[in-house]
Amino acid sequence: MLMTDTFRDAASCWKVILSDVERNRGLLSRIEQFARENTAPSPVVFGTSGWRGEIGTDFTFNNVRIVTEALIEMFRSDDSAVIREIGAGDFGEIRRRGVIVGHDNRFLGREFAMEVIGRLQRAGIRTWYAGEATTPEFSAGIEMTGAACSINLTPSHNPANYAGFKFNPADGGPAGTGITSKIEEIANRMMGESLILEPVLPDGGPEKVERIDLLHLYQQFIRERGTVNLDRVRDFIDREDCFICVDTVHGAARGRVEYLVGTSGKITCLRTTDDYLFGGIAPEPSEKNMEGVERVLKGNSARFKLGVIMDPDGDRIRYSDGTMQIPMNYFGAMALHFLHVYKKIPGVVAKSVGTSNFVSAIAEKLGVPVGETRVGFKNFRHYLLRSSPERAIIAFEESDGISGYNNTLEKDALFGFLLAVEMMAATGKSLGEYLHSLMEEFGHYYPDRSGIEVDRSLVGEPLVEKLSVIREKYPKGTVTEIGGKKRMVKDLITVDGTKVIFDDGSWLMIRPSGTEPKVRFYIEARTVEGKKEIFEAAERITREALR
Repeated sequence: MLMTDTFRDAASCWKVILSDVERNRGLLSRIEQFARENTAPSPVVFGTSGWRGEIGTDFTFNNVRIVTEALIEMFRSDDSAVIREIGAGDFGEIRRRGVIVGHDNRFLGREFAMEVIGRLQRAGIRTWYAGEATTPEFSAGIEMTGAACSINLTPSHNPANYAGFKFNPADGGPAGTGITSKIEEIANRMMGESLILEPVLPDGGPEKVERIDLLHLYQQFIRERGTVNLDRVRDFIDREDCFICVDTVHGAARGRVEYLVGTSGKITCLRTTDDYLFGGIAPEPSEKNMEGVERVLKGNSARFKLGVIMDPDGDRIRYSDGTMQIPMNYFGAMALHFLHVYKKIPGVVAKSVGTSNFVSAIAEKLGVPVGETRVGFKNFRHYLLRSSPERAIIAFEESDGISGYNNTLEKDALFGFLLAVEMMAATGKSLGEYLHSLMEEFGHYYPDRSGIEVDRSLVGEPLVEKLSVIREKYPKGTVTEIGGKKRMVKDLITVDGTKVIFDDGSWLMIRPSGTEPKVRFYIEARTVEGKKEIFEAAERITREALR
């Protein structure tokens, strides 16, 4: 069937679908048409977690074939540095060890996966099909099987009109820039040639599909690694007066909690049905999206209450105990204290530069070193490798990602959930009670984030250059005014943007977006009221730099 003139392109069709998902979900058949028939090339850019694009616009069957062929060409290349970064000896080893392929629950996920598997098999590469699975399952599955790598077709928490292509090498972590830049180089060369690649088979699928149960392997992985005690978690749920509410927002994390801890009348799961459009929301673990979980918790009188929301590929998580929401800025700090004090795990804490200093205050008193990295979970690889001399007790970022000692190199919402339950079991406190006790001991910290838009002409290097003057104007020892009070710059960190730390422990970080006309502010105050004052200071300092 040919595309009609009803919609000029997939983007205009998606606009109508997302304006009223219940009324217009039938238009997904048109999106599939665009995805199959649109052969226009598109730039391939692997961000902090893979290549993402709108389904039917730039994420099309032809473009997925091109990116897959780019991978195969990279495998076949004699680029020893790239092959070494993948974790294999040569192409022959990659063919033998194989590639795990799967997807989250996005529209056309299985169909895109079959295209990928068909092309890999034609190149003589062994493949396993995981079906619908979460990001941490792929990471654990690679390690448990000894596979060479995985391809996970997910755009993580992006809206319903997006799909993604995520590549993980043999250590199970996010692909490093040595790998992703090579894929980009080859794929964009092919895009420049306007290649039109036919399906390997008439129906686009492989002749034989070898299935793999990643959830079973993940459960084995958790038990073998031992950072969280699965039996203790199950026993707590069985014996204690507790209630758990899990919202998976129609994502691939559905069914995972019940599989790991067992079915129970004490566990309620929300939004577990098939819905490619996520009910019309952006499927992220945001404060607003937690409203359903909080309503359910408030209707229950159990002594211990835990609510969580996970994104579609199960790598981000947010918490509530029925009285308050607990974002990762707080939970990561709690996790450090719990694992180090209660479970006696040694090491360092790894945090991204935009993350709260609450964990730093705890780490300082416990004598735990702090490693502060650029934004992006892949920057934690050094700390999460089992061979690392600086092994992370916990690694987390303010955007709801977490992993820890002996766990996956990917962020892992399932690990984060199990850790929260064991935390309650060991401390005898709800998450809110535990957090308040730590704040009383180590101090109160109130993180937040915001930003401003700038002229489109500044996107990229011009914006980076203009904002670089901030670090020159605010060196250590500088005194500035915030909210009518004099504050001295105690430290200046330029790992990713410019982070100015003041003498009272409050701070602001100004970071340009690399792809949008925006400047992002990450701040932390020592009082709730102080947040507004620091945001105002961040905006003032930014506008001065832009002038």
